Amino acid sequence: MNKLGIAEMIRKLAALKADKLYLNDFLLTWDKSDDEINATYLVADILRGLRVNNISSKIFESGLGISIFRDNSTRTRFSFASACNLLGLEMQDLDEGKSQIAHGETVRETANMISFMAEIIGIRDDMFIGKGHTYMLEVSEAVKQGHLAGVLEQRPTLVNLQCDIDHPTQTMADSLHLINEFGGIDKLRGKKIAMTWAYSPSYGKPLSVPQGVVGLMTRFGMDVVLAHPKGYEIMPEVEEVALKNVAHTGGSFTKTNNMAEAFKEADIVYPKSWASFAAMEKRTKLYEQNDRDGIAALEKELLQQNAEHKDWECTEQLMASTKEGKALYLHCLPADITGVSCKQGEVAASVFDRYRDPLYKEASYKPYIIAAMMFLSRIKHPADTLMELLEKRTKRVIE
Repeated sequence: MNKLGIAEMIRKLAALKADKLYLNDFLLTWDKSDDEINATYLVADILRGLRVNNISSKIFESGLGISIFRDNSTRTRFSFASACNLLGLEMQDLDEGKSQIAHGETVRETANMISFMAEIIGIRDDMFIGKGHTYMLEVSEAVKQGHLAGVLEQRPTLVNLQCDIDHPTQTMADSLHLINEFGGIDKLRGKKIAMTWAYSPSYGKPLSVPQGVVGLMTRFGMDVVLAHPKGYEIMPEVEEVALKNVAHTGGSFTKTNNMAEAFKEADIVYPKSWASFAAMEKRTKLYEQNDRDGIAALEKELLQQNAEHKDWECTEQLMASTKEGKALYLHCLPADITGVSCKQGEVAASVFDRYRDPLYKEASYKPYIIAAMMFLSRIKHPADTLMELLEKRTKRVIE
């Protein structure tokens, strides 16, 4: 991507109505307009282009980006840190075990105490149904009130790094990968994507990836197929979002309990394990009651349930049934690879090895998507600022 190409993308950005992203949180993709989603893609690609051309994109001389990870993470944790650094923020992780939260510090107090010089707060809270998104809203309200009361000089904006409902940074990285692979967002129309459950020897994986995929990909006129064994349903509210999307944009949203049916003639496949919505609800209640015996019993039950569907694996045979046998294979990583990371898992080793580089490329979009969400929430006139960065051409690395 050369500088003329970057300038053209900036001009496209200027034509979009995305001003409502300024000083607002990015929590659920379906809460954002088409222009706001497209603006995020454009800014992500512009920021990537600036870096490729050795042009600094620092818009902050000081300030913090705060991360709160209530679940383990590799890609998203480092992507958030990379995004902060790209824009000039210092990243600080809140380790709840080293904080005063265990001593009764409230969410409102914690949110204000970490935000004195914070511009962005990134949160991952994905393990418990009805909790993660609610927690993010509570943090958002706390810093809003702190700013109105004069406690905070600025109101930090939030980025959802994964909750119990959606994983916007992942699915937008996935879709930007598709946009660039197929040659434009308009080229996604009519493409079939199979979001399918796959067997894993572990249990309790969040629903936010499949929910995020069906909630976002249905916006582009794609034919989205959700496949899973009976008993692995996602939230009905998210299915309603998907149906509303296809009614507005065309394409389709269908469900099946047959993995082979989903793969047939698919342009893109996304086989990944997740727990059922009902099981995650039950798990949340058990943790609320601190019922250790109940949790252990549920884990045993769900592992047995998973084991009944070991044939739900992304194999060479299934991949051969896709469009010309060349479907693009997606995964949020890490995948459960048969014979490598586990005895039997989500995907055959030969399939994963063949798609290793495209998978890593898919993941490489996440720092830029996160940075774009941050940029648009803190810069009032993003196109003007990006053009200024391009014209100024401050070298990121002094050569």
